[in-house]
Amino acid sequence: MGVWSILENRDKSIVFIGFMGVGKTTIGKLVASKLNRDFIDIDEVIEKEYHMPVSKIFTEFGETEFRDREKSLIANLAKQPQKVISVGGGAFLQEEIREICLESCIVIFIELSLEAWKDRLGLIIDSRPVLKGKSVEEMEELFYKRQDIYINHHLKISTDSKDANEIADQIIVELHSI
Repeated sequence: MGVWSILENRDKSIVFIGFMGVGKTTIGKLVASKLNRDFIDIDEVIEKEYHMPVSKIFTEFGETEFRDREKSLIANLAKQPQKVISVGGGAFLQEEIREICLESCIVIFIELSLEAWKDRLGLIIDSRPVLKGKSVEEMEELFYKRQDIYINHHLKISTDSKDANEIADQIIVELHSI
């Protein structure tokens, strides 16, 4: 890789993708802090705009309105330099979001095995509208279906059996080789 692309990548924003509850926000905040960058959690920004949690936005306004706002916000932020952005687990379902992020940012896929994810289920289920009313089998199906959209990335980090600081440090080391 030439000097030009290293300098170009240094200013690109970083986008974290992965299934809901894998730790994108926790890891993203740590990476942002270590790189002295602003951290933006897309769901949190939308929740502040609507003054309600994502689950209530889905109920009161519908998923389509949420996804439209999500797309607009990501499209704007992805073009800004030196941000660390965590997108919701379903954001990459939208082709336009995938294209914008892959073109303008460094996209990092946070990978967690289904078994490790299931261990976190009790902590996340109430805040994830997409999981409401689903059986464990339906959640597993959604987990595997979403993996297909996460193959679009620049860097994949497997997080099973690692703590958040260890993962953040690994990401910073690997960013230098992109």
